[in-house]
Amino acid sequence: MRHWTLLRHLGATALAAAVLLGVTSVLDPFRDYQLATAAAYLCAAAGLTVLTGLNGQLSLGHGALMAVGAYTVALVQNGFGAHDVGTQWTVPVSLAAGVGAAAASGAVIGVAAARLRGPYLAGLTLVVAVAVPAVTTVFGGVFHGDQGLSVYLPPTPAALGEDFPVERWQAWLALCAALLTLLLLANLIRSRFGRTLRAVRDDEVAARLAGIPVARTQVLAFVVSAACAGLGGGMFAVLAQSVSPGAFALTLSLNLLLAVVVGGLGSLAGAVWGSLLLVLLPYLTDTLTSSLALSPALTQRLAGNLPLAVFGLLLVIVMIAAPGGIQGLLNRAGRWARGRRHNRPVRRVDPSAHDAESPPPVATHT
Repeated sequence: MRHWTLLRHLGATALAAAVLLGVTSVLDPFRDYQLATAAAYLCAAAGLTVLTGLNGQLSLGHGALMAVGAYTVALVQNGFGAHDVGTQWTVPVSLAAGVGAAAASGAVIGVAAARLRGPYLAGLTLVVAVAVPAVTTVFGGVFHGDQGLSVYLPPTPAALGEDFPVERWQAWLALCAALLTLLLLANLIRSRFGRTLRAVRDDEVAARLAGIPVARTQVLAFVVSAACAGLGGGMFAVLAQSVSPGAFALTLSLNLLLAVVVGGLGSLAGAVWGSLLLVLLPYLTDTLTSSLALSPALTQRLAGNLPLAVFGLLLVIVMIAAPGGIQGLLNRAGRWARGRRHNRPVRRVDPSAHDAESPPPVATHT
């Protein structure tokens, strides 16, 4: 059964990769960049789905974990550039370093988080979300403060041609990272560890009585989620070719949590919908504000606050109309459609009518 699950996930990943390869080939460079940004968001949102949706730990600091991954990738890539190492294998090595640094940070936070519950855990992760970007200002000699770091990247592979769009290459990298994340997490959820995560989420006392190490499970969940966030942050560094503390503010952590809830808490497919919304909503609101005759000051103020307000309004609507999020609504629609297909109307039979071939009723006498 486990091998069939792995093969099914591998087949779905290969099919998705083939479809996305064709999609990126027909999109213009701007759309490819949008798709790459959604894929980077997806890495972090999928990890947050495992932590919050499957293990029940609320985190408001995943933007800070993304910053750890992004700055690690920037420092490692710039180190390669300083030594004139410009081959393509430097990017996977830098991303692996960013994942490791974020996972180590997640282990430290997870040890403290395993002793906290509810608002205390949210407060701890909120402090992390505020403190990590501030570290870049304190150690300005390394991280260049608010100015941030530029990221050295090797050029597009020569085998793709001189006219190959850089945005398409970036989309391929980000989509590979997102598909790899989804593949690993999908198998993790179906494994024994995934069942352990759900058991701890549902009832910690019962899980502890069943012999499950609750604290260790929660720490491991934080490590896995932080590693995914580090990969997403590293991909942001690759896409933007620069990192700065302003890109990883508290708003990013809130947006990730809103995306997971609106998309469908506890579902990897819901993380996909939420990541697409994180990219599409700011674009749509910017298009709306630019089409209106507003003053430059009001336009600038709306540019930063309107997407978050729309996201919050969408969250309220989804929680009222579809508590399971977008994916939960789609699942309910699918079950309704299958029920309509299988529940065909049955022809009623008149009980007074008898089949011509059936024998007549036998009279009995008392």
